[in-house]
Amino acid sequence: MDGAIGFVVAHGDAVDRARLSYLRTGAIPTEDILATAEIGQAPDGGWPATWGAEVASVDATCFRLAELDDLGALGRPAARRGLDWLAGRQHNSMWEEDDSLAGEAPSWATPGDPEARLYLTANAAFWLTVSDLDAGWGGGQYGALLRPAAQAIAAHIGADGSWKSFLASAWLSAAVLHRQDMFYESARIQIMLGDRLGQMSPADVASMASTLRRVGIAVDEWLLTAARRRLAETQRSDGGWPSDDGSAFDVHTTLAAIRAIR
Repeated sequence: MDGAIGFVVAHGDAVDRARLSYLRTGAIPTEDILATAEIGQAPDGGWPATWGAEVASVDATCFRLAELDDLGALGRPAARRGLDWLAGRQHNSMWEEDDSLAGEAPSWATPGDPEARLYLTANAAFWLTVSDLDAGWGGGQYGALLRPAAQAIAAHIGADGSWKSFLASAWLSAAVLHRQDMFYESARIQIMLGDRLGQMSPADVASMASTLRRVGIAVDEWLLTAARRRLAETQRSDGGWPSDDGSAFDVHTTLAAIRAIR
């Protein structure tokens, strides 16, 4: 942990260091840090992707909510608008990107693609789940959307826990199903993830573990124990973990690892 903290301090920007402080001690960021993290929000409440001009993106909005969560900012107006925008994007129990993004969207966000649809559904449902979880018993507002979303996700999971989508879809789905008390369905996915753990990249392991911990799966559950062991084995000598998207995102991956094991 000391090495990971040192890596973020040495290589991160002001927002990254504020995320680190919040994850470690719960320190509330300054207003200028929060404003920087919230910048670029579209008038309708979502955030556009770098590849999507000014059209708000489900994937980009979920990514921004993850950063704001690391700053303790999901209760702020910007995040609330983003969550409400996500809620309004659900169609037939699922989510996908706007059709206008078809020409620019990467494979995991392509409108009309069933694999992208499952990934985006699991991602959006995860953040609405986190919001309701933070609101406490009886305080959530997205339950009416989450139950059909969980059922749609479960319908796309094979009897052996397999899924026809991107790897991240699996742990996001497992988290959503767990919070909807669909424990058997969630456990089937977790078993499959455990089988793949040795071949997963450090970035995927960190994201998986932090996602499952965020919805309250116990720290001593077998999959999370194995994930922490895998992270210990793959930490670099400089304290960080490598990103699958290039060295510019190593700090983001390292923050995910810290979030997973804090």
